[in-house]
Amino acid sequence: MNIEQNLKDIKSTIPESVTLVAVSKTKPISDLMEAYNAGQRVFGENKIQEMVEKYEEMPKDIKWHMIGHVQRNKVKYMAEFVNLIHGVDSFKLLKEINKQAKKHDKIINCLLQIKIAEEDSKFGMSADDATSLLKSEKISELKNIKIVGVMGMATFTDNMNQVEKEFKFLKHTFTELKSLQPELKTISMGMSGDYQLAIDCGSTMIRVGSSIFGERN
Repeated sequence: MNIEQNLKDIKSTIPESVTLVAVSKTKPISDLMEAYNAGQRVFGENKIQEMVEKYEEMPKDIKWHMIGHVQRNKVKYMAEFVNLIHGVDSFKLLKEINKQAKKHDKIINCLLQIKIAEEDSKFGMSADDATSLLKSEKISELKNIKIVGVMGMATFTDNMNQVEKEFKFLKHTFTELKSLQPELKTISMGMSGDYQLAIDCGSTMIRVGSSIFGERN
C-alpha cells in the first residue's frame, strides 16, 4: 500500500481549486503520518473521540474535518481544534456548536448537510429547511459559527445516473442558498468511487478514504 503514490495519483487528476479531504477514520496514526509526510494537511474523521486522539498526537498544522454524524453532547471535545464540520443537519446542532465555539473564543466553520440520497439511512436536512434556516433571524444570533457551504452524500449505488442527478441537485441547492448568503463557497460531495463525477457536477471538496489508505478492515 503506497499512500504517498496514491495521493500523488489522485492529486494529478483533480483541479487545484478542489480540496482533498483524506478520510482517515479507523486508520492508524502511522498511515496518517505517511500521508502527512507526503504533503497532505486536511484529514476527515467520522468519530469525535478518534479525531481527538489523533489531534493530540499529530502535528498541529493539520486541518481536522468532522465528516460523520455529530452528536450534540460530543461537540465540546472537538470545539477547540476542529477546522470544518461537514454534517450539520439541524439548528439545535448549530446552536451547540456556537455555544462550544464561544467558550474557546473562536468561530467554527460549518457545512449544512443536505439530504440528496433516496436512502433513509442518510442524515441531512431538506433544501427547503436549509433555505428557511439561512433566512431565519435566529441564525444571525449565532456569532461563533460560520456556514460556509453544503455537504451531501449520494445514494450508495452503481447507478451513476442516479448519483449524477443527486450531485446536480446539491449543486442547484448550493446556488439557491448562495443567493441568500453570497459568502458560501464550499460544496463537499464525492468520495473514492465517484469524485470525478462530483467534480464535473461542481464539487469543490472531495472526501477520499479507500483510494488513499486502502479498504477499511
